[in-house]
Amino acid sequence: MQATVGSSKATSPRWPRAIARYGVAAVSVAVATVLALLVRRFGFNDVALPLFLFAVGVTAWDAGPGPAVLSITLSALSFDFFFLPPFYSLDFSLADLPAVVLLLAFGFLITRFNTVRRRVEQQLLQARDELQAEVIERTQQASLLDLTHDSIFVRDSNDRITYWNRGAQELYGWTREQAIGQRSHDLLQTAFPAPLNDIEAELVRTGRWEGELRHTKADGNTVMVASRWSLRCDENGNPAATLETNNDISNQKRREEEIQSLNAQLAGWSAELQAANRELEAFAYSVSHDLRAPLRHVAGFAELLQKSGFSALNEKGRRYMTMILESANRMGELIDDLLAFSRIGRAETQMTSVNLDQLVKEVLGEARLETEGRDISWQIDPLPSCRGDRSMLKLVLVNLVSNAIKFTRQRTPATIEIGRAEGDKDEVVVFVRDNGAGFDMKYVHKLFGVFQRLHQSDVFEGTGIGLATVQRIIHRHGGKVRAEGVVDQGATFYFSVPKS
Repeated sequence: MQATVGSSKATSPRWPRAIARYGVAAVSVAVATVLALLVRRFGFNDVALPLFLFAVGVTAWDAGPGPAVLSITLSALSFDFFFLPPFYSLDFSLADLPAVVLLLAFGFLITRFNTVRRRVEQQLLQARDELQAEVIERTQQASLLDLTHDSIFVRDSNDRITYWNRGAQELYGWTREQAIGQRSHDLLQTAFPAPLNDIEAELVRTGRWEGELRHTKADGNTVMVASRWSLRCDENGNPAATLETNNDISNQKRREEEIQSLNAQLAGWSAELQAANRELEAFAYSVSHDLRAPLRHVAGFAELLQKSGFSALNEKGRRYMTMILESANRMGELIDDLLAFSRIGRAETQMTSVNLDQLVKEVLGEARLETEGRDISWQIDPLPSCRGDRSMLKLVLVNLVSNAIKFTRQRTPATIEIGRAEGDKDEVVVFVRDNGAGFDMKYVHKLFGVFQRLHQSDVFEGTGIGLATVQRIIHRHGGKVRAEGVVDQGATFYFSVPKS
């Protein structure tokens, strides 16, 4: 009974997440359908397919392959039902085949891209875990090697073996009687890493030598050993005998080769992941860019229709016209923000010394229009210089300050503070704090996701990309970003960047 209860508790939180993911598919297709139907009423019949393609792309990017397949299915059904003749039926003809094939091909292509990205990422994590396990195992083997009997033997000045211990017998296979009196280099068929004369010269000069040797055992197999030589001289200072201690490192060398192979595979997987991410970003950029032209046509002609025929419409028609314009403008903002978000991932980071005090002054100067007529108490603390891309860091401050201004709109007076927090010795931590609407900390994980919003758009405007842009920029600087908040008591956003 305990196991059953524990299992239900562990799996129950997955259902809301699964419902939310598949809800993204349903909502995105529903929004695309509604927009396409509204636009078709004004004679634009070629917008439905791009809208469905965009809905599929958003679902695949945000929710994964399962919801993406659902969005493809729903889009195909909705497209066939509402936009392919005969309308409002699921009849299918060969004339409809190109549009449906394009929709399905696009959906499965972007789903495939996203699946590859997730699989490569999982393989990368798995390879890292395997590599760590291999390193731990090799370290344990090295510790056990110190506890075994070393292979030790002594040879005289003529290189003849005078002592052969049990460890040498176990390692090489020759008994003491067989080994004593033999020339060691001939018996073991030693392969040296350098000329023997150079090794012996170093031994005479320093009294010690260490290196790796390849030996052949009695059964004909070879073994790699870590060899340490110590020279003993007689009363006159002449070489008398050499103590040679050998440890079998064959397994260690094999492990090193395996680790090198794993490192090469890891580098390959990392390159594949980076390439997949670049392809996805380029794909998102291309799709968003191509959607701007038809959207401009929708908004432009809707505005012309509003100017020329607004007075002829009844109240419901005017409301519909207003809704079309507002929706088109909002989609334009979403596309613009998505394009900006994609550009950040593609742009090169120009690292220089940045004066944060000067940057804050510029941002506040540009925000003057947003704060005109409002009662805002600004608390600006001195900030140090840091190292980063000036234009990107300015965008970070613009987003955080704009959010603070927006979410304190219902506070009189509003308080906004910009200052420095404690951090590591090699980083600068900056915070932006306000006394605005705040948020529930149990949703903090959603703050920095693309298109994620914790407030209704009719209360606080926005597209939900600003904080995702902040996180991407800070991560590109090697820093971190986090947030703290309490509902109706304000929020604080922290980000860290390298010191100058």
